[in-house]
Amino acid sequence: MKRIDPSTLDLKDKVVTINRVTKVVKGGRTMRFSALVVVGDGNGHVGCGMGKAAEIPDAIRKGKEDAMKNLIEVSRNDVDSIFHEVSGKFGSASVLLMPAAEGTGIIAGGPARAVLELAGIRNIRTKSLGSNNKRNVVSATIEGLSRATTPDAVAKLRGMSVEELLG
Repeated sequence: MKRIDPSTLDLKDKVVTINRVTKVVKGGRTMRFSALVVVGDGNGHVGCGMGKAAEIPDAIRKGKEDAMKNLIEVSRNDVDSIFHEVSGKFGSASVLLMPAAEGTGIIAGGPARAVLELAGIRNIRTKSLGSNNKRNVVSATIEGLSRATTPDAVAKLRGMSVEELLG
């Protein structure tokens, strides 16, 4: 997989969830926070990351830094959808991503919607299956988007032209 330099992109971030984690120690309870953050430029680049810290802003900052290390490139068609149906799986969560026509919008649940909006996809239908754990749904969506290909790439792999491939 090709490494994407985050400094060349105008990245926006979205916090998907913030969890308060409590650890019981001899002196009482210690509170920490974990934040799941998705970053993307709205133009085909998206990534997710998890940050953990004693304060919420620090957890979000760490999550954003982690997400920048895990950027992927998403192939989109002319109506800002994907070229073909694809399924992404992570843990016991799986997300089915289906292309949609112009004007459909993003039909997706909360965690998957955050990823798709920041990836720059405007028309898509999704179905989240299995676990509804937010971290796993986000990771399954990103895994599915990374597996989506273009007709050009498939034709090149098969050693034929796009016209021959599409019939």
